Amino acid sequence: MSENKDPHVGHVAQSVEGVKFVYDFTEGNKGLKDLLGGKGANLAEMTNLGLPVPPGFTITTEACKVYLDSGDEPAALRDEVSAHLEALEKRMGKKLGQADDPLLVSVRSGAKFSMPGMMDTVLNIGLSDKSVKGLADQAGDERFAWDSYRRLIQMFGRTVLGVDGELFEDALDKAKETKNVTVDTELEAADLKKLVTTFKKIVKKEAGRDFPQDAREQMDLAIKAVFDSWNGDRAKLYRRQERIPHDLGTAVNVCSMVFGNLGPDSGTGVAFTRDPASGHQGVYGDYLQNAQGEDVVAGIRNTVPLAELESIDKKSYDQLMQIMETLENHYKDLCDIEFTIERGQLWMLQTRVGKRTAGAAFRIATQLVDQGLIDEAEALQRVNGAQLAQLMFPRFDEEAKVQQVGRGIAASPGAAVGKAVFDSYTAVKWSRSGEKVILVRRETNPDDLDGMIAAEGILTSRGGKTSHAAVVARGMGKTCVCGAEELEVDTKRRRMTVPGGHVVEEGDLISIDGSSGKVYLGEVPVVPSPVVEYFEGRMHAGANDADELVEAVHRIMAFADRKRRLWVRANADNAEDALRARRFGAQGIGLCRTEHMFLGDRRELVERLILADTETEREESLKALLPLQKQDFVELFSAMDGLPVTIRLLDPPLHEFLPDITELSVRVALAESRQEPHENELRLLQAVHRLHEQNPMLGLRGVRLGLVIPGLFTMQVRAIAEAAAERKNAKGDPRAEIMIPLVGTVQELEIVREEADQVVAEVEAATGTQLKLAIGTMIELPRAALTAGQIAEAAEFFSFGTNDLTQTVWGFSRDDVEASFFTAYLEKGIFGVSPFETIDKDGVGSLVKLAAEAGRATRPDLKLGVCGEHGGDPESVHFFHEVGLDYVSCSPFRIPVARLEAGRAATQSEGSDHR
Repeated sequence: MSENKDPHVGHVAQSVEGVKFVYDFTEGNKGLKDLLGGKGANLAEMTNLGLPVPPGFTITTEACKVYLDSGDEPAALRDEVSAHLEALEKRMGKKLGQADDPLLVSVRSGAKFSMPGMMDTVLNIGLSDKSVKGLADQAGDERFAWDSYRRLIQMFGRTVLGVDGELFEDALDKAKETKNVTVDTELEAADLKKLVTTFKKIVKKEAGRDFPQDAREQMDLAIKAVFDSWNGDRAKLYRRQERIPHDLGTAVNVCSMVFGNLGPDSGTGVAFTRDPASGHQGVYGDYLQNAQGEDVVAGIRNTVPLAELESIDKKSYDQLMQIMETLENHYKDLCDIEFTIERGQLWMLQTRVGKRTAGAAFRIATQLVDQGLIDEAEALQRVNGAQLAQLMFPRFDEEAKVQQVGRGIAASPGAAVGKAVFDSYTAVKWSRSGEKVILVRRETNPDDLDGMIAAEGILTSRGGKTSHAAVVARGMGKTCVCGAEELEVDTKRRRMTVPGGHVVEEGDLISIDGSSGKVYLGEVPVVPSPVVEYFEGRMHAGANDADELVEAVHRIMAFADRKRRLWVRANADNAEDALRARRFGAQGIGLCRTEHMFLGDRRELVERLILADTETEREESLKALLPLQKQDFVELFSAMDGLPVTIRLLDPPLHEFLPDITELSVRVALAESRQEPHENELRLLQAVHRLHEQNPMLGLRGVRLGLVIPGLFTMQVRAIAEAAAERKNAKGDPRAEIMIPLVGTVQELEIVREEADQVVAEVEAATGTQLKLAIGTMIELPRAALTAGQIAEAAEFFSFGTNDLTQTVWGFSRDDVEASFFTAYLEKGIFGVSPFETIDKDGVGSLVKLAAEAGRATRPDLKLGVCGEHGGDPESVHFFHEVGLDYVSCSPFRIPVARLEAGRAATQSEGSDHR
């Protein structure tokens, strides 16, 4: 421990001398959130600003960590708490729990990051059978004292002693029924006395002990309860959802009580310095007379708008408005405030930078720039890619009445409504007839691509965020919900059974929410996104609310583009997607998957290639495919003229282009039983058996195909070269890059490159056109990453295929594991987030960094990019910036997100350099 120069960093042992576990509100500041938690740091900051904060002290997160690690508080903690409590008592002129005029305190949680309602709080600590009378005499209000006492027993019993809160609520409701009143404020002192007796009986029966009458015991037990609540189920679930680390611990704030339940001249409320929903300036919040803080949150009585406080208590209102302005100018952001008024005296109980909607985040950031409170670099840090993604996708009307029937994995954001169809043929047919459809499958495969394109959205009962359906849907900007296991999809009977037994027949309307994973019966109204219209050039800034949002997005995106070092490319396989990507700001194509070009009408040609018995048959098949491939690339180069286009040669196993082995076996068996001709089917079945693999993702695919199937890769290279020559002769500027997939050793790349160079030379000679076609490889195998220095000798660029690299590093089958055990891994804290969603920096990321450094050591001008799904993930983009990649490539609809995050990464780096 002597090596730790800062006693506030890391875990501390109970025996460490000089470690301070308790801070008075006058000692801290807003910069000590790691140590004092957000609430404690901000209470200290408001105290420093001279604002009216009730005196108190904060027990640090380090004390919590010791408690959680050892099961007991630090040895020094009790003495420190006693010393601070004594100082507080002297300042207040009263003692905790004394019989006459008692000091009462609240014990509140306060982690570094806001976790509203997730951990425990206890108010009115210090009340007992004796001190309640002293409080009544001091306040001159017997009802108030007994109301505060019943609140203490109720909160203490529930949060500290684990008594079912419903038992207290039921008793309170019964008391109101007996009195024939509807709200608790109408209960009189005598009623509340009886309620206290009832509450104490509930505690005795349910907790097996009496409610503690000693005030210090109440406080000590409440402190431990707050510590324990850090690991409560709801707190852990919230942290997983918000990606808050589990090892931070919570601080505990002990604050002298101020009372909003002292009558009509008292009350409590919450306020925002700006509207957290829209970002607009004004008076936003709620106020409740004669109440304590939990009454506002619980919603047991109707609040009034904060603006009405002006007519209720003008003095407190004016003071609050002044304080809100002070806090916003000081924090330079939207502030969320909790306050209490005690008989006309305003007290500030909490402030924090307030949560806000995505739209409000962009508006507020630009507003603060205009007000001179922050600069553009700080504005860029006030928004993030997740918020931008929320703004881009259409969403369901939150006011609509819905019937939810299932929930799966939110695979691709958006809101889609259509008639359920259960195969691609029907999806295409109905779509061409003007129908909007949702393609429903157990899972999708390349055969379903036409149907996926035709559909408004895709729903599967299997698979995860990186399943075929999810990856392709995101690439197309299609709404997708995967892995909705509670839905029973029967494609043969063309129907889906939902929980409760209701059957969705083909043609029935359903709605799916790709942002939440929810599935609804019927049509849910959709609200379009003006931000997408802006990126597509169909909306400009103007006067209405949507235009204000677009203007804010435009300004921040413009600054992000000026600051970012990373280029942003698109994963796109055709001219239509390429043009869309270009509108969204793509600076080229980082991944063109040529296997998607071999589906549909070309499937028969691929089958002929696979079944070829002679070299002549194979060459005829390749000759037929060549002009089709060439036209694909001509269109692609035209759409992305002047920008780089990285084309990955054929990658998936060839058996994916053949019929399902079971279905084909049945067809052959039936033909044989009927003595019908079946030579072609039998030949096809033999080929399927020949190519069948137990684990095709680790089998005959990628570069292995190019080496085993003569002429396959050279046909594709020739098509690329001829298309580039044609485009160049038409005064275009094609910038083709040929990418060899699944390389594991430099020898593979050298062989393919030698053949490719020869083909390119032949095309140059035939067309009289000089071509500059870069040749590189995907780094998607651990061995490739580990031998990157050798591979760079034959590669002009690396593109990290982080989908497969994650799969091979972890030993995960990405189509299976998310649906099978990832939920358990997330719940147990093994993952903070799926490694297919955000790059695993320690494992996969280490290989990326190693390969990048080794590759550039061999070839300093080696271009480095990433084309896996991580290329559009906000957190991953920051990592790719840090390790020095040149570009990221992602689905067209994720390009704005990647642009924004690349800008944020650059400004964060500048900030670190300046510090």
